[in-house]
Amino acid sequence: MGRPREFEIDDAIDKATSLFWRNGYEGTSLSDLTKTIGISPPSFYFAFGSKEALFKTVIERYFVEQNKIAEAALREPTARAVATHFLYGYADVLTDSRHAPGCLAMNSSLPSAAGAPLREWLAGFREQMRKRLRDRFAEAHEVERFPPGMDADALSRLMLILAWGMAVEAQSGATRTDLRRAIGLALPVWPDADPSDASREVTGR
Repeated sequence: MGRPREFEIDDAIDKATSLFWRNGYEGTSLSDLTKTIGISPPSFYFAFGSKEALFKTVIERYFVEQNKIAEAALREPTARAVATHFLYGYADVLTDSRHAPGCLAMNSSLPSAAGAPLREWLAGFREQMRKRLRDRFAEAHEVERFPPGMDADALSRLMLILAWGMAVEAQSGATRTDLRRAIGLALPVWPDADPSDASREVTGR
């Protein structure tokens, strides 16, 4: 059987993304994938190689989209503005009605056993993001007045603790309004806070 056309593969990846987002990696079987995509197992292996290979393609595409939020956030002028942009943007992704609630990557990494290769691979993406946030906060520390004991590394870890906590909450049923209210409580932690940031609308779109 010939290789499916590129647009058919893109459609298959979109369908696989929905499955992985809803069921996680371990909760999505090869049978689920072939049935949803509408191809036979031999055609699946020909097109994608394996379930793991397809999942990695899905995740890489997902992080391309997530990086757009991060890039915009990292261009903000202050540490708090970075946090505001990133957290509100991520909350919108987690509660987008076009897909299952929560984070595609976290929905797959949390159920995985400790030490599992895919779990470690996903953790690598999160660590890359943390380091970028840390470096940006370090830049902000050069020009902003951080309170004693506050540093870029701690702020980057706090940011991701909040983000991944929101992902779990969204998967468990928290609404966009719920997440935005929580963000509003967390933002005053960031140094040199602009009071106008705290007044962002917390109602859902």
